[in-house]
Amino acid sequence: MSLLDVCLRLVLVLGAFLVLPLVIGQTEHKVMAHMQARVGPIYAGAFHGWAQLVADGVKFAQKEDIVPAGADRRVFKLAPAVALIPYFVVLIAIPIGPNGFVGRTIDAGIVFVLAVMGVGVLGSLMGGWASANKYSLLGGIRAAAQLMAYELPMLLAAASVAMAAGTVSLPGIVEGFEWWWLPWQAIGGVVFFTAGLAEIQRPPFDMPVADSEIIFGAYTEYTGLRFALFLLSEYAGILVVCALTTVLFLGGWHGPWSDSVGWLWTLLKIGVLAFVVIWLRVSYPRLREDQLQKLAWTTLVPLALGQLVLTGVVKVAT
Repeated sequence: MSLLDVCLRLVLVLGAFLVLPLVIGQTEHKVMAHMQARVGPIYAGAFHGWAQLVADGVKFAQKEDIVPAGADRRVFKLAPAVALIPYFVVLIAIPIGPNGFVGRTIDAGIVFVLAVMGVGVLGSLMGGWASANKYSLLGGIRAAAQLMAYELPMLLAAASVAMAAGTVSLPGIVEGFEWWWLPWQAIGGVVFFTAGLAEIQRPPFDMPVADSEIIFGAYTEYTGLRFALFLLSEYAGILVVCALTTVLFLGGWHGPWSDSVGWLWTLLKIGVLAFVVIWLRVSYPRLREDQLQKLAWTTLVPLALGQLVLTGVVKVAT
């Protein structure tokens, strides 16, 4: 692979990383506005609320950048970048289309992306610890506990697909995908998607940022663009979780005329899953901390183990 090819791939991935999370954020404004009859996101800008995202960006840019007096300044400033960058690194390894349409092919792709995604929670933990605020620290600790609970079912569900495909390479899994996988990998797909939402702290799994209980968790002391980076990391996390679910469980680029428009099928599936993420936020209340942990250890882990056993049985039978 030439240097020019590498640079072009990085530029494409960077462009997608900067644009698609904003598209998801704008879509969330619109979907929530229609589902909950919110006035601002519908009418801001006089044409279906097109200016809402622009207004939010201007608002964050105008706010004063405040660092608490008792904070660890270096860790406090570094935390938003630590929360955001891992999702960019993961996006490099996710295949979008056939014939090498991926930023970088990694042989152990599943292991790589799951390991790097786990780094993102360090941003919340760093921000909570460095803020010199007990509520922020509590939010950071909750984020770490939530990651430990939901990382295991997520890994087990991904292992089921790797066993079915006979490879841990993400492009290899998509290339080996068969449509008859959908029924018997459905449980693993639901477990993976649910655990992914919990890992990025999306409602109803947003206990670490419970604004009605701990103000806004690890991000309480953040203002302006640093706070915006945390929000951007949330939308980037939605993009990554939906993309991984598409690649692992929905066949990635497979669909009619996939050789020519396979990348379009991938984006379409990601878009549908992103809509589901937004719909879940609007429709379901936040889980309590005990309910959140119980769901992980007593429901998702047994389901993921059952899916793994089922995959082994099917592989032996076929």
